[in-house]
Amino acid sequence: MKKLQFFSLVVLLSLALASCQSNQPPTAALPAGKAYSEGKEIYFIHTEASAPEVADKLTKMMNSPVLLVPALAEVPDSALANVYVFENGLKGKGPLGFQPDVFDNPPGTPGYSPLRRMNIVAWADPAKSRELKTAADVLAAEKAGELTIAQPGVVINMPFVVWDGGKR
Repeated sequence: MKKLQFFSLVVLLSLALASCQSNQPPTAALPAGKAYSEGKEIYFIHTEASAPEVADKLTKMMNSPVLLVPALAEVPDSALANVYVFENGLKGKGPLGFQPDVFDNPPGTPGYSPLRRMNIVAWADPAKSRELKTAADVLAAEKAGELTIAQPGVVINMPFVVWDGGKR
């Protein structure tokens, strides 16, 4: 009788443990940044950066580690898309305290890459700044002499997590 009770207990415990297991893959919560792409709000994450000061700033800003990967700076231009980061102009929640970033090439378009070449945007007259929501608007404002764009040689891995027509 004891063997039957023991066997029953083992079966019940096995069933209980099996019901606790999930077929779902593990998930992780990461803080997402808000930006614009093609005039629409998008959300993205920062995972790695090629420059220590950028990785440190993004780590502190997002309260989540952004890993330093210097080799990202060696990725060929053909594998990079752009992110425009504003260093002056309209106050906002961008990484430098101004308007949100602007991305070109969202997922599903030619040229999409999560690896982004950082472009620093500076308004010639910050009092005349306005919110820009497309890469075409940023480039048009540069052509009109309203702002300048500098490329410090920094690459950041910034995959989209929510965009117009999609999400991860």
